[in-house]
Amino acid sequence: MDYFLQALRKFGDFKGRARRSEYWYFTLFVMIFAIVAIVIDGILWETPILYLLVVLASIVPSLAVAVRRLHDTGHSGWYYLIALIPLAGILLLVWFVQDSDPGPNKWGPNPKEVGNDDIIDHLVS
Repeated sequence: MDYFLQALRKFGDFKGRARRSEYWYFTLFVMIFAIVAIVIDGILWETPILYLLVVLASIVPSLAVAVRRLHDTGHSGWYYLIALIPLAGILLLVWFVQDSDPGPNKWGPNPKEVGNDDIIDHLVS
């Protein structure tokens, strides 16, 4: 849940990097909210009002976390447009499940390594 909230806090931030867990937990929770909205819409109304609200509320954060995830694997966020090409979106899936580039890249430090220096300094001293 922390990774989902972290992605929401970075609502429109297309800079930096996002760990795999941040991307996949965000995707999981958005899908759960969408399914719950569909069920509630089916019970209360015949139109998908809540589902459309979930989709509209998650468009920008979903794009932002996907672009940051691409940055984490060393790719430009513009590669997200590959999803518009039929079957080429499989390449995006490969990049989204790929591990982070080790060390910093041109989009920032590795999110897995941020804060680890404090732990190492504490163990050494």
